[in-house]
Amino acid sequence: MAGFTTRTIHALHDVALGAVVPPIHTASTFLQPTEGGEGPFEYQRGSNPTRTDAETTLAALEGARHSFAFATGMAATGAVLGTLHAGDSVIMGLPVYGGNYRWATIELPKRGITTHFHDDLNRLSDEDFDESTRIVFLETPSNPTLRVTDIRRVVELAHRHGAMVVVDNTFLTPYLQRPLELGADVTVQSATKYLGGHGDLLGGVVSTNDDEMAQQLHLAQMVSGGVLSPIDSYRLIQSVKTLGIRLDRQQENAHRIVEFLRGRDEVARVLVPGSFDEEEARIQEAQADGLGGLFSFELLPGKDVRAFLGRLEIFGFAVSLGGIESLICLPASMTHGAYSPEDRELAHLSENLLRVAVGIEDVEDLIADLAQALDAA
Repeated sequence: MAGFTTRTIHALHDVALGAVVPPIHTASTFLQPTEGGEGPFEYQRGSNPTRTDAETTLAALEGARHSFAFATGMAATGAVLGTLHAGDSVIMGLPVYGGNYRWATIELPKRGITTHFHDDLNRLSDEDFDESTRIVFLETPSNPTLRVTDIRRVVELAHRHGAMVVVDNTFLTPYLQRPLELGADVTVQSATKYLGGHGDLLGGVVSTNDDEMAQQLHLAQMVSGGVLSPIDSYRLIQSVKTLGIRLDRQQENAHRIVEFLRGRDEVARVLVPGSFDEEEARIQEAQADGLGGLFSFELLPGKDVRAFLGRLEIFGFAVSLGGIESLICLPASMTHGAYSPEDRELAHLSENLLRVAVGIEDVEDLIADLAQALDAA
């Protein structure tokens, strides 16, 4: 099989007119045969040639039979969770992205669906399942504590109880981790992040090898209308072609910065995938091809977090991640602000925890920026 970046660039075949870059089809509707039947495309919400091209490319990255492009990452997650019915239940890791937490605590209860949060899915057991359990939803590494979950183990356990495993793979992308190859039933990603990579589009993707789930996801696109636009589909096709190159640079930068921070007296701890304990380090090495370009760290008690943030010149103080620009945020009050105080404590989201999304800038400049900001703290 061809390598990842080769597949990304050459995923599309029979491109119109032989063009190496596919065209953008912005039509909202398509003429139909007057003698009866349907043409290959009818209405943009149901399908569109450019979105189909994007989905074909995304499926090639995941090694999936089916991929579906949505307008946002939350639309993608919502489509998956939307396949549940009243009386069903979900097991979800904690911490989990704040938007997923909102879905679990606000939207699912309206539908008669229960969520059971678990702060360490590596300790999941048969006793955590019952007849209502339909989905185990996990992030690995988790957002923002970078806890690592053994996907194969959770899959074996969930399938024994007739439940599906859904993995949010936004942080590592299929370049570094391929959950479907490890037995997961569905992957979701925010295409806004590493797949798009330039902070200029919103998108989400769901991938699966399950034909029945694929039918439900296509129906979700039709019913909700939360689909990726043709123009954003085109931009996503172009952006993912450089995913491997960007992530290589982001990982290299992140490694250098982590080593720098571990040597600073102002820093209490640095969290990377596998840093929690030796077991998680072994799991990360076994199921992923790298650590990614994101990590978190805490300043020592008494250090002024706001003074640190106020002195940053290159790092932007903003939510999101995966772009070519470096960003820092405070998850407890920003990305995970929807958490209840009890769940925030259970997830170990302190007010001083900083999440760092490393870009592709010159690493010496990034380190110098952090150094002068730490001096100010």
